[in-house]
Amino acid sequence: MNTLLNNPAEFAALIQRFFLERLIQQRNVSPRTVEAYRDTFRLLFGYAEQCLHKAPAQLTLNDFNAELILGFLDHLESVRDNCIRSRNARLAAVHSFSRYLALQSPPALHLAQRILAIPSKRFEKPMLGFLSREEIRAVLAAPDSDTWFGQRDRLMLQVLYNTGARVSEVIGIRIEDVTIDSAPCVRLHGKGRKQRTVPLWRETAIQIRKWLQHQCMQTDKPLLPNRHGKPMTRANVAERIALAVCRAESQCPQLCGRHITPHSFRHSVALHLLQSGVDITVIALWLGHESSTTTHGYIELDMQMKERALKALNSPATKKARYHPSDALLKFLEGL
Repeated sequence: MNTLLNNPAEFAALIQRFFLERLIQQRNVSPRTVEAYRDTFRLLFGYAEQCLHKAPAQLTLNDFNAELILGFLDHLESVRDNCIRSRNARLAAVHSFSRYLALQSPPALHLAQRILAIPSKRFEKPMLGFLSREEIRAVLAAPDSDTWFGQRDRLMLQVLYNTGARVSEVIGIRIEDVTIDSAPCVRLHGKGRKQRTVPLWRETAIQIRKWLQHQCMQTDKPLLPNRHGKPMTRANVAERIALAVCRAESQCPQLCGRHITPHSFRHSVALHLLQSGVDITVIALWLGHESSTTTHGYIELDMQMKERALKALNSPATKKARYHPSDALLKFLEGL
């Protein structure tokens, strides 16, 4: 047996080269991708230490096998209560390292191939959650405009709905990314370092202008800061949305018991654009979808579109009646 497979230093060196050379230098992946892969291997090494009673620095290539990965995936679901999506995301990170392992360490090729053969799990895709226009209006008006936090939250909710941005894109907006003069718009920094510009409604631009007039912030500062002047976190945004929804329930009872997330605003603006007759390719550009196929899911939500299609199609059991003119003049013209 090849000694490299039982050498802890070889496995540790491969892990380090995978992150520093493959991910950061060669592929130039985003910091979020590095963090996601890092967290996956932290969890994996913690699980391996429990099962194999070895510290991460003592693990070898022989320890990194399909049995360990399968046990780790089961651990994620059964012990950590991760959903299948999270389980598949962790597996994708392990697969990425396994492909690198197969190229860099031929003696470990058989180990990498068995890991790469582990499939992603299929899962039920739930219907997308969205808010009606009435519900949106109630939530947007919920924060108290007499307080600093309420003014910020109103602007945050307005920008979320106007742009259909992901929560990471909203908290990443800097003041220099906003144009509120001739043609109001905002530049969003999306997934995979892709940027896009989204126009702003007049109401949104006015709200941003009023917000900036009362704030003494530099252009490189976040548009939506926390109390310490730093960018809001995902958890902070979710918490403020939950608070706004709770306050809006008195004006809009149908919000009671609903789980509203930042992504609910993204789904809502997409559906409302679709109902307004905006072409689906434009909506895809608005949301920053790499493919318009992703945007097709919003058609499933639009019951009005389905009802129009239903009216255009007769039921198979319905016989289409033939027209018979009732007027003598019409009969004459019909007989020509």
